[in-house]
Amino acid sequence: MSKRAVLEVIALDAEDAVAAQAGGADRLELVTDMAADGLTPSRETFAAIRSAVDISLRVMLRLTDGFSAGDERDLDALLRRTRELRGEGADEFVLGFLDEAGGADMTAVEALVDALDGCRWTFHRAIDRAADRDAVRKQLADLPGLDTYLTAGSADGVDDGLPTLLAEAARRGEPGYEPQLLIGGGLRLDHLPRLRAAGVDAFHIGGAARPDGWSAPVSAAAVAQWRAALDG
Repeated sequence: MSKRAVLEVIALDAEDAVAAQAGGADRLELVTDMAADGLTPSRETFAAIRSAVDISLRVMLRLTDGFSAGDERDLDALLRRTRELRGEGADEFVLGFLDEAGGADMTAVEALVDALDGCRWTFHRAIDRAADRDAVRKQLADLPGLDTYLTAGSADGVDDGLPTLLAEAARRGEPGYEPQLLIGGGLRLDHLPRLRAAGVDAFHIGGAARPDGWSAPVSAAAVAQWRAALDG
């Protein structure tokens, strides 16, 4: 395939960001607190990373673990953080919330999208916990800025989700399936050939970029191995 695949790497700080860019990452997902599966970083962390690298940055919008936006007070707090990050220059984001029935929480998502004011954003792995993935895509289809779904195809990871991912890749361009598939969540190098053959062109790694674990920084060499595999 001639088209260069997107490689997105999770970064917690400027050191991670520099290593990821050196290894060939195209974009970073900025988070804090991976023990809670990635929460919104501070404005100061965003600013430090923005000054350290010149690749795209997508900032996580989530203040607590899980896929609930919480109550009105919680949503208001997240909206304040979102506006602070926008004021600091953030212009790409990652978000995703579900309601109690397993559908998209449209109250929370629409409020955040309104605060983003046209910025591009990813609906993250909340879709892997949805009661009906296709229904969530239809709920979100008309929202401005949505250009990516981060998904493993299953809450249990790419191994279990691969058939779903291949089926969704085959529907690219259909209503609700226009956004790019960004594959992440237990992704391994041996998954790449089937996904690339199916036309998938965006991949997301976190732990795979840290061979020494989450307590260690991103390894430029590990990122470069993924870059070479995608380019090969």
